[in-house]
Amino acid sequence: MGYSRFDPGIQSRPAWNAGKAVGTKRPLTQKQIWAVRFFLDREGRLRDRALFDLAIDSKLRGCDLVKIKIDDLVSGAEIRTRAIVIQQKTGRPVQFELTADVRASLHAWLGCRGGTKSDYVFPSRVDRAGHLSTRQYARLVDEWVDAIGLRRAEYGTHSLRRTKASMIYKATGNLRAIQILLGHTKIENTVRYLGVDIEDALLLAERTEI
Repeated sequence: MGYSRFDPGIQSRPAWNAGKAVGTKRPLTQKQIWAVRFFLDREGRLRDRALFDLAIDSKLRGCDLVKIKIDDLVSGAEIRTRAIVIQQKTGRPVQFELTADVRASLHAWLGCRGGTKSDYVFPSRVDRAGHLSTRQYARLVDEWVDAIGLRRAEYGTHSLRRTKASMIYKATGNLRAIQILLGHTKIENTVRYLGVDIEDALLLAERTEI
């Protein structure tokens, strides 16, 4: 049931996006990725480096990223090379790769973090049994982009979700592969999410000689 416009309890409640720039967030470039990593390494922020790296590799929505548990990423004493989670939005599984650099940052963080396999990888600082909130994750992303001189209005948590997907699409033009990696149910959602337009289509066509 939705809220009624006649409900006096919500008439004075501001919209969630009041005063905010809402729209597609830009993906990061390779240079920007390394700039964020340099900043986090310089500051000795093991958790944030692992969170940033996992966000890029997993291509997960924030609500799924913050709920990842140690058992999702660890097999025995090693970080998995591939992992799978059930998406909150669709209820469907999505698989993702964990590259060598990302496994290294996760290994460093988990070695510091400790805990059991049933614990969240990124615990809440308020409730250690809970997970990092999506709101806090968004604040961290704002801080990271600020640190490398980017505008918060143009970047956000979805920038990290889109980054690797956009790079793969530009390199291959394979929308179906991106659809699978992002866990989209429809290819149309992938087209809109990547911002594929007529210019992209023409560039791909020009690369193909018959």
